[in-house]
Amino acid sequence: MEYAINPWMDTATPVDRELAVKQWHGLRETLLGLGHTVHELGPEPGLPDMVYAANGAFVVDGTVYGARFRHPQRTAEAAAHRAFYESHGWRFVAPAETNEGEGDFTYLPAAHGGLILAGYGFRTEPAAHAEAQEVLGRPVVSLRLVDPRFYHLDTALAPLDDGNIAYFPEAFSVAAQRVLAQLFPDAVRADEVDAFGFGLNLVSDGRHVVLNAEASGMAAKVAAAGYLPVPVELSELKKGGGSVKCCVAELRD
Repeated sequence: MEYAINPWMDTATPVDRELAVKQWHGLRETLLGLGHTVHELGPEPGLPDMVYAANGAFVVDGTVYGARFRHPQRTAEAAAHRAFYESHGWRFVAPAETNEGEGDFTYLPAAHGGLILAGYGFRTEPAAHAEAQEVLGRPVVSLRLVDPRFYHLDTALAPLDDGNIAYFPEAFSVAAQRVLAQLFPDAVRADEVDAFGFGLNLVSDGRHVVLNAEASGMAAKVAAAGYLPVPVELSELKKGGGSVKCCVAELRD
């Protein structure tokens, strides 16, 4: 690891590159096995964090709101993401404000007529929430993150289907916790062990919940809520501060 830009990264902790690649392919095969289409974003030299593809943009109804990264080590990723979306014919809108794509934005089409949940406090600026609302034409609910270990929204909250979520309350300000409790009274609430195991950095298709195998408690909670947990091993990716969701950018057309 060449640099550390979040509390999970440690330049003194080696990453097994061969195992990391194997685990990434395991995630890809899992998603394909569940019937999903998977596009691949090609790697660029000197940009190891491109494996966390969710951070490069946020897509709603075929419109792509691009990313503008906080840290210089990731700045060049934005152009690679833009090239990918434009080459596939998506409508791309370049941002003026600092934001890290699906790291800090998520969309629930069936919640209160369609809501974007947006995190801030460590990476994405609150001004980007207003910008995203103008670009995407959906109401945005701003949620303040207060624990640097949960530096992106997608480490502390995840949609389980089009209208409900799972989240770790303590990652958010007291006011944000109140907002979430009001909007999502039936949410699955994670505990500290779930969150530290990256159990909320998940991807769900409304039935299958693909999540880090380490988060066995979270798997039990989503199963009790009626979903089917699908654990995957991503120990090497976790060393960079990400897991399932960080590796997956969802294409909502």
